[in-house]
Amino acid sequence: MPPVHVIGGGLAGSEAAWQLAERGHDVVVHEMRPVRGTEAHKTDRLAELVCSNTFKSTETSNAHGLLKAEMRLLGCMVLECADVARVPGGSALTVDRELFSGAVHERVTSHPRITVERGEVAELPSPGIVATGPLTSSALAETIRARLGVESLSFYDAIAPIVAHDSIDYDVVFRASRYGKETMEGESDGAYLNCPMSREQYEAFIDALTAADRATAHEFDAVPYFEGCMPAEEMARRGRETLRFGPMKPVGLVDPRTGREAHAVVQLRMEDRAGQMWNLVGFQTRLRYPEQQRVFRMIPGLENAEFLRFGSIHRNSYLNAPAALLPHLALRDDPRVLFAGQLTGVEGYTESTATGLLAGVNLSRLLTGEEPVIPPPTTMLGALYRYMREADPRHFQPMNANFGLVDELGQRVKDKRVKKERLAERALAAMAEWRDAHLLSVDQRA
Repeated sequence: MPPVHVIGGGLAGSEAAWQLAERGHDVVVHEMRPVRGTEAHKTDRLAELVCSNTFKSTETSNAHGLLKAEMRLLGCMVLECADVARVPGGSALTVDRELFSGAVHERVTSHPRITVERGEVAELPSPGIVATGPLTSSALAETIRARLGVESLSFYDAIAPIVAHDSIDYDVVFRASRYGKETMEGESDGAYLNCPMSREQYEAFIDALTAADRATAHEFDAVPYFEGCMPAEEMARRGRETLRFGPMKPVGLVDPRTGREAHAVVQLRMEDRAGQMWNLVGFQTRLRYPEQQRVFRMIPGLENAEFLRFGSIHRNSYLNAPAALLPHLALRDDPRVLFAGQLTGVEGYTESTATGLLAGVNLSRLLTGEEPVIPPPTTMLGALYRYMREADPRHFQPMNANFGLVDELGQRVKDKRVKKERLAERALAAMAEWRDAHLLSVDQRA
């Protein structure tokens, strides 16, 4: 059998190659560095971390911690290397960057079934996995665009924050669509939640928004602002009324409690079918995360908002997964060409690694005549894949692991920490059962 090709030697590509090799496949990893460098990377090692040295929380009551616990159940090589390179960081899995990338590089390059080839690849491999990350080369990006269509590949994130539905104050927020349009199927109310502001509240909000501290972009992450991804704080700086005549315009939105339009309105759009996650429409931002919490909690009805995802604007090549890919993140016209990592529309080290792990597992299954498998949506990994399968293609944006993605519990739990602990217990039990049913051999099951 000819070797399997993995394009990209980052976290996702390294994990995918390892999973394939451990299942008996010969693998060629294509890494263009150092033949062709990037604006971000400094070395030629695999799995070089360029933005942060933390994989975030290890606590299973935290979404990132739960995802890591699930990945450990599946035998994640990258996390094993992270453990070796761990440095003090409280409950976070924080690593020494040099030791970490060195450990992954050694594990991958010393595997007898893995070969690393240096140089740029401009074609899609079949069978193979594309895990080239947010800095995908222009040549390969053009190949992907030609294969999937111009609208299937984006080059910049313009992400608005997402809040949890059970943290919204529904005594303040009302449901309606502008002029009664875009009503959801089967419902008499509108598709949006609306946070009404008085003049005084709006003025205070604009003052806070324009004075808030912004994140400084890396040189390689410099994004040219254009109308489609203008940060909310930049719009506010153009003039105090700019937002009120833009994403915060109250026209056509009558508050049923007052019988009139508010001075300004912040709209929330449903992000998932279950209505657990709500997106702040038009509030893409470069504010620092603590500032986002402080300023956006000034919005009426969001005083106690739980942020499932913070807003951002940065350079990031990613696919419109729900529009362009199969459920296991493969080409529709060739299921043996899989995608993994940030290119698929996930955010974060852990999420990228997890998609690489599952891509390796599923390509191995396809090569041995089996069907691809995806964990159930009661698990964090399965829920993340469901989002990339079922999200509205018109509004698709990259997503990180969060509890708003997973199926709700059967019963209501008021204490949020207890609720997350129970969701985690259910997820880990479901993942162990799924692993035993799909990934273990008959001998291992016995």
